[in-house]
Amino acid sequence: MWDFSVGRAIGLMMQTLPFVVLRMAVYFVITLAYILVTGTGAGIGFGVGALGDAGFQTGSTFWGGLIGFGIVGAVMYWAREYILYIVKAGHIAVLVELIDGKQLPEGRSQVEHGRVVVTERFAQASVLLAVDQLIKGVLRAVTGLIRGLLTILPIPGVRQLTGILHAFLQVAVGFIDEVILAYAIRTGSTNPWASAKDALVLYGQNYKVMLKNAAWLSIIVYLLSFVVFLVMLAPAALVVYLMPGAWAAGGFVFALLFAWAVKAALLEPFAITCLMQVYFKTIEGQQPDPEWDARLEQMSGKFRDLKTRAFGSQAQPDASAQPA
Repeated sequence: MWDFSVGRAIGLMMQTLPFVVLRMAVYFVITLAYILVTGTGAGIGFGVGALGDAGFQTGSTFWGGLIGFGIVGAVMYWAREYILYIVKAGHIAVLVELIDGKQLPEGRSQVEHGRVVVTERFAQASVLLAVDQLIKGVLRAVTGLIRGLLTILPIPGVRQLTGILHAFLQVAVGFIDEVILAYAIRTGSTNPWASAKDALVLYGQNYKVMLKNAAWLSIIVYLLSFVVFLVMLAPAALVVYLMPGAWAAGGFVFALLFAWAVKAALLEPFAITCLMQVYFKTIEGQQPDPEWDARLEQMSGKFRDLKTRAFGSQAQPDASAQPA
């Protein structure tokens, strides 16, 4: 059915408890910020609305909450580099070492060790973010290829299901970009562009195995997220009830935020840990296939960009990069 061990993934999560706690803190602070700033915006809108009639007050309360929500969203957009660099990549770095059976060095925390490893591989947060964006671009191209192959198959009704199929593939591939980053960390290379290129080729030549497992994990993660959403509807509705005005959709939105926080803090790292098991086991002993390299170069401009940067980094090594 699937090729990962749920028990081992949970065990690895427990071994990296400091990072799990950090992720929970980060994502629940983000959720709290959304609630507080949105509530403040709604309160201000409610106060301004007192100058008009009931309809005006309802509208101003809604728009005040929406503006507060948007402000936090903008701040989170700019904070994504830090979250990716320190939280996600650091957690992946520690998980990679534990999967390979290595002992973490004594005398410093897991979070600090993860930060050091990521810094050695990517030097700056902007480099990691750029690599990650190129990886996602290539994965989207692979997803498009798979979707195209499926739509030409003589299966009744497959064309009508293209939109659903595309959405599902996007979700499944959404967990894989961090597995590609895990390979770059695992190889110990100080040329992240070349490591990401090789990892993508290895993914391409094993895409059937990877997508099958990613699909199962997508189902598991989103079912659990839906359960969390249902559980959080009641307390989220209470938060809205205590807010001024009648922001009717607030309970639904806040429940979604809580479900997203649990998904990002707990369920996503679990899924990525499972996929790392599958990926490292599947590619063991393999070399990047030149045919898949050429295929990715032909179908994706992002992959061509990645190769250009990889060869450029090899020709002009970064003097500031630290040895593996």
